[in-house]
Amino acid sequence: MRLLGVSEERSRKLTLRHRVRWIEFTPTGSDFESGFLLYETLRRTFPQDYGNRMRLRFAPLVKMHLDNPYPRASITSRIGRLGKSEYYGPFPSRATAEKFANDALDFFKMRRCVDDLNPDPGFPGCIYSEMKMCLAPCFQGCTDEEYRAEVERVEAFFHTRGDSLVREISSQREQASAELRFEDAAALHARLEKLKPLVAQLPEIVHRLDGLNGLIIQRSVEPDSVALFPIDRGVISGPIQFSIRQEIVPGGKTPSMEARIAHQLELHPPGPLGSALALMEHLAILKHWYFRSSRTGEIFFAEASKDLPLRRIVRGVARVYRGERAESQMPAAGPAPLIE
Repeated sequence: MRLLGVSEERSRKLTLRHRVRWIEFTPTGSDFESGFLLYETLRRTFPQDYGNRMRLRFAPLVKMHLDNPYPRASITSRIGRLGKSEYYGPFPSRATAEKFANDALDFFKMRRCVDDLNPDPGFPGCIYSEMKMCLAPCFQGCTDEEYRAEVERVEAFFHTRGDSLVREISSQREQASAELRFEDAAALHARLEKLKPLVAQLPEIVHRLDGLNGLIIQRSVEPDSVALFPIDRGVISGPIQFSIRQEIVPGGKTPSMEARIAHQLELHPPGPLGSALALMEHLAILKHWYFRSSRTGEIFFAEASKDLPLRRIVRGVARVYRGERAESQMPAAGPAPLIE
């Protein structure tokens, strides 16, 4: 109506009423699908400046600089050549990413300086080495093997979303109690209590990017259907139209809803990972949708075994189809009935 309606006399508003000959459109079932379709259309139609048209705000990430002889962590929204470093995210804001990284590194002794180190025993060190919060490779306060082992502990912490350190401290606490070292056990218990809130507040979406796999479920424009958007290593694909009505095969065994969803996803395998820029753009779209206050649809992340939680996904399909609240917003209850 704004562009094609009858314009008022002496109006300076843009009108295309006498220029447009036809309109191409695609029906969508959700805001997420509309936004993703707009991104793909602009990227295909305006390859030179689609980024300016979309105004994508890249997601903040925690980056592990593994190509450095003495690895460190930093916050970035840019992804370099994949395989040279590890990235964890996305976070809702840079401030949130910085706070999480700083609080997490307090439990380790990996360096926080940004300089390229040339270890020199005469170097005075920094405040972190004075506070025994860094192994101080700058003045050879540790061997390269000791520093590498500490870096691997930090990697495991980020990769397991803090679970590796929780298990490590819990094991040390139990051993100290068994050896009647109660003061050490109390100190480890206090350390564990400090760690638990940090791990608990970590958004569920934050993963190492090569392990950011999942499935988004949205309303569909097709009747009796939902739209599925697979996520493979942070890259979104779809939509896959999934009908909740299953055909009854005479004399045959009716497949379960879980089997049907798994089969539908197998028919649409993820494409190639693509460029680092494309990954940044998909993470921006994912972050914008996930952290919005009025988010519609549901998302489920792959488990440690890299398998999708199909039973929970079936319940999510039912809720999205019925327009009910997401699982994370619902009070604890028994399993929801499957779709008829």
